[in-house]
Amino acid sequence: MRPSRRKFVQAATAAAASNLSAQQTGSVRGFDHVALPMQNTAAMLAFYRGLGFQVTENARSCSVYIGDQMINFHQPATWQNPTFTLRAPAARPPCGDLCFVGDGTPAALKAMLDRAGAKIIEGPVGRQGGRKKAASSVYVRDPDGNLLEFMIYSA
Repeated sequence: MRPSRRKFVQAATAAAASNLSAQQTGSVRGFDHVALPMQNTAAMLAFYRGLGFQVTENARSCSVYIGDQMINFHQPATWQNPTFTLRAPAARPPCGDLCFVGDGTPAALKAMLDRAGAKIIEGPVGRQGGRKKAASSVYVRDPDGNLLEFMIYSA
């Protein structure tokens, strides 16, 4: 049996009101980007390009894109400037501990890290990440010393 037009309109209006209410409460649904200070600009950009990430550079920062997310690395002249206050006050390189989700096999991940000149400091080791599923992780450091975890989720 088909619902009446009136009930359909009432249900649609209620759904729209619920959606509007959720938007007005300002709920958080995820990360857009993180920002970190950077010391060794040339080495950092070469490293992240070597991992296959898209990199853009400007006078204040360098942005590294991973899918729809971004790491914004503040250039040394930016984070060392006392008038630049849009950062954590104690942030100095290395201060990052980032985890990337990888596709493919552990062998493909190792080959990618080798191409970028990354030395594996631990792994592969079993971990559970933000997706609440079993994964295998490998840890490396970037040229500034930030800890990078590369996680491959099991099927």
